Amino acid sequence: MWRVKPLDAILATAEKKSLQRSLGAFQLTMLGIGAVIGTGIFVLTAEAAQKAGPGMMLSFVIAGVVCAVAALCYAEMASMVPVSGSAYTYSYAVMGELVAWMVGWALILEYAVAAGAVSVGWSGYVVGLIEASFGLEIPDALTLGPFDGGMINLPAMAIAGLVTWLLVIGTRESATVNAILVAIKVAALTLFIVLAVPVMNMEQFTPFAPLGFGGIAAAAASIFFAYVGFDAVSTAAEETKNPQRNMPIGLIGSLAICTIFYLLVAAGVIGTVGAQPVFSPTGEALHPGSRELAAACSAIGDGAVVCSKEALAWTLRQVGWPQIGNLIGLAAGLALPSVILMMMFGQTRIFFVMSRDGLLPAAFSKIHPKYNTPYVITVLTGIAVALFAAFFPVGQLANISNSGTLFAFAAVSIAVMVIRKTDPTRHRPFRTPLVFLTAPIAVAGCLFLFVSLDTKSIVLFCIWATVGLAVYFGYSRSRSHVGRGLVETHELDTDAPPGAVPPMPGAPVPGQPDR
Repeated sequence: MWRVKPLDAILATAEKKSLQRSLGAFQLTMLGIGAVIGTGIFVLTAEAAQKAGPGMMLSFVIAGVVCAVAALCYAEMASMVPVSGSAYTYSYAVMGELVAWMVGWALILEYAVAAGAVSVGWSGYVVGLIEASFGLEIPDALTLGPFDGGMINLPAMAIAGLVTWLLVIGTRESATVNAILVAIKVAALTLFIVLAVPVMNMEQFTPFAPLGFGGIAAAAASIFFAYVGFDAVSTAAEETKNPQRNMPIGLIGSLAICTIFYLLVAAGVIGTVGAQPVFSPTGEALHPGSRELAAACSAIGDGAVVCSKEALAWTLRQVGWPQIGNLIGLAAGLALPSVILMMMFGQTRIFFVMSRDGLLPAAFSKIHPKYNTPYVITVLTGIAVALFAAFFPVGQLANISNSGTLFAFAAVSIAVMVIRKTDPTRHRPFRTPLVFLTAPIAVAGCLFLFVSLDTKSIVLFCIWATVGLAVYFGYSRSRSHVGRGLVETHELDTDAPPGAVPPMPGAPVPGQPDR
């Protein structure tokens, strides 16, 4: 179970890509901003407010710092092993099959559950937009899951189903369309900041931390979801000019700019409508996503941002900009499906590579004869995403997704230290600065955020990991191609689905053609 996939074989395969090193520090920074800004800030602001109140501003800083040190570790592995199997491939090449399997198993939580979270966030904005624009009252029973006071979230299911269908028939965004959608997201957040920040009332920031540092840490663990995507910069290492200089600039620069964006948006929400948590009659803060909070919000009505499913649009409507609030909702409705699409791409790629390595059934990598897409695993993933979106609140899904992401990033940070010792002479286009300080800080930061998650998410992750171990020892270990002496690399197969990272405008994309 400690057998490794030969690194030389992976690198020999990667060389076939022959990508030109053309990205500078500015392009990397823009790529990072485009990949990071979006879902989390649109949909998790209310969740963070219920956990930390105005202290959520400090939560954004904590999550950003952990991401920064993890990104520096990620970048060294990405530059050494420039293939699209992500942390799964890195771990397979350095720490062995069992760790790689667990990382791949954790990435299922990252991508599939995160896609469900974005679907729920999209539903909140679109339902709010329809209700505000047309004066309709759509029943909560059909737009909220059972934990949020409804029965089933049909709009979230519908968008997950639509994206699944698009993936099966082979449609994917072009780089230009993706760039336009990124511009829409950034423009919407900029407009929010311009309108909200000048009318802030500083009294709204008191008390700053109503639930203490524990609440700030819990919010940071949830807000980590808002930064996922920074590995887009890391995986572009193979296309970067002078990566030792430009990678840190791109990584730290994009995370710093995103953190400033997030702090300004959070300040705009807090300073205009307040962000104090909702408490029970006994004085306890209600848990986000709980039936108790849903009942309290039903009694409050439109009186608290923590009760909103479209926090930024709702805030602007409350401060006298209803039409601009609707525009924010429209921007989220247009841009968020692209995030679901890219997350499900990432999920299908991980499954695809694991299947072709023999760790999952071969049926998972079956290609559709007409559309040339891995339709079996795409449909299975789509069903899972739709069910997650239908019945679970966005905050719970984000936390579960974060548990898988934090595990994967911690594994990569450990792998960087391991391979520095086991293969010190290997060519590294980018070297993590002060690796034996940076990597332990990254591991400690990931562990801190993991234990700051709610108990339910930690328990679910442990159950998921236990199931993963049972599957590995019961099925995968005996069927592994590496274990049977077959040295294969499938990360760059021509029929593999594209990765989760959107391409730069004008860049060629391997995989299935546009349709």
